[in-house]
Amino acid sequence: MALPTRDELTLLHNPRCSKSRAALALLEERGARFETRLYLEDPLSKDELAVLGERLGRPVGEWTRKNEAAFAEAGLGADSDPDAILDAMADRPILLERPILVSGTRAIVGRPPDDIVELL
Repeated sequence: MALPTRDELTLLHNPRCSKSRAALALLEERGARFETRLYLEDPLSKDELAVLGERLGRPVGEWTRKNEAAFAEAGLGADSDPDAILDAMADRPILLERPILVSGTRAIVGRPPDDIVELL
């Protein structure tokens, strides 16, 4: 599944994450029409991650889970090159912050989950 290209919504979701479950429930409560992408099972490619960064309007380091063991295992640090972070995130999708709601041209990190309402 590719990222949405129009005004469709896709929730990048990890069902084991309480914030991600809260965002999913919020979308369902509001009757939003959206797709769910279990990004740990269906990882984003490096190209998709680059597009996601454009839609988020934030540097990749701001939507990377730096406290995950996989961050250090990938040889990443505070001063890592954004391209190296994208490579690592494509190989280790656990590094992707969650949840993220993606629309055709925009995306938002749902931390707190209520932030995703901005895209509805």
